[in-house]
Amino acid sequence: MRIVRSARNPVRLAAGLGPDCNLTAEAIDTALRCLSGFAQILAEYRLDAVRVVGTNTLRVARNAPEFLPLAEKALGYPIEVISGEEEGRLVYMGVARAVTDAGERRLVIDIGGGSTEVIAGCGDAIALVESFSIGTQPQASRFFPDGRIEHASFDEAITMARAMFEDVAGAYRTHGWSAAYGSSGTMRAMAEAIARGGLGDGTLSLDGLNALRAALVECGHIDRVELPGLKPERVVAVLGGVGILIGAMQELGIERVSAINAGLRLGALSDLEMRAQQFDRRELAIVACMARFGVDAVRAQRTATIALHLYGQLGAGDESCLHYLSWACMLHEIGLAVSHTGAHKHGAYLVEHVDLPGFTEREKRLMATLVLGHKGNLRKIRDALAEPALARMVLALRLAVACMHARVDDELGGFRLRMKPRIEAELAPGWLKTHPTMRFWLERERTAWEEAGVGFQFREA
Repeated sequence: MRIVRSARNPVRLAAGLGPDCNLTAEAIDTALRCLSGFAQILAEYRLDAVRVVGTNTLRVARNAPEFLPLAEKALGYPIEVISGEEEGRLVYMGVARAVTDAGERRLVIDIGGGSTEVIAGCGDAIALVESFSIGTQPQASRFFPDGRIEHASFDEAITMARAMFEDVAGAYRTHGWSAAYGSSGTMRAMAEAIARGGLGDGTLSLDGLNALRAALVECGHIDRVELPGLKPERVVAVLGGVGILIGAMQELGIERVSAINAGLRLGALSDLEMRAQQFDRRELAIVACMARFGVDAVRAQRTATIALHLYGQLGAGDESCLHYLSWACMLHEIGLAVSHTGAHKHGAYLVEHVDLPGFTEREKRLMATLVLGHKGNLRKIRDALAEPALARMVLALRLAVACMHARVDDELGGFRLRMKPRIEAELAPGWLKTHPTMRFWLERERTAWEEAGVGFQFREA
């Protein structure tokens, strides 16, 4: 991979969250202007793929659903809001890409504006990943609200940070590591301030951090902080980050952290490159999820094969839809692990909320909708059916489930399907006689679709 252009604009969106957990009008305006600038840069290149990810602030902002369409319009590309765990995985992938020791056991910490991710792994393999709702902006606002910097405030901030990390500390200590890396801009800013100021031992260790803390306290106020290597726009982030990192190091038993200029952006690029090479982490996530919940892989694969065949008859060629339909088929019976009664509802909840490495929140909601709609009435997803591509996926999945139940796998050639916009199923002569239970399933489908306002007709040719 060769980087031909890099640009950044640190708008610090987390600082734009108001007391009501809504992004302020000023923060939204700043973000939209920033994204418009990026759109101009992207327009200068011929691009095969673009990936845009949103992190903690877009996960927690109450008005994110209103902001995202504006942001996507300004940028000209869709924005994926990723989970904290997925953010951690991408951060680790970025660090692993930049570190030369392929077999190194490492710990990676990323302290962001609204969350902190801690990841342990060996080489490219991730063993542990956790996202903690503690970030530099809320820490600075909570413990230094009036701008005064005091020892007591740092003590309280460190205690809170330790409380956040203490429950998982044992698992990370057991895994162990030979090197610890700090991947965020805040980490690099702290390391720069310690090194340039000759503080402590000059490194990002507890000694160096405590010396940086003392130097900040000596300044007395945010507005009076002038330390070598620390840019004014980084002061608030460093103020919040020092307490978080000290707390993490104390709880996890970290001696020293190496700041590295690699993380989420490089990880997102690496993941995009892997997908282009036909190695999609999402496939592995689906397989792992099926194993975790005891899904019958043979039934799931039969359903997927039939669904993709039927979907192809509907004249739909969107490759991404094929992926989502296939994955939803593989997970459509996941809810049986909870209860046979309402299994599709349990399954939809699990798919939306379970940890699926590589998937965005939007992708999980799409698959959850398909799982919810694979059986029963369609009123529960009626609004979603207004999207033609999704309606075709739901139809293919529902009929695939029916065919799977009726064991029609080898005789799909006698089943022709259209949806323009009425659903029409044309069956080969004698097909229903060969598969008598399919008449029952098709009658049920006709009722369900007509209740949802979609005509459904089936007949033998």
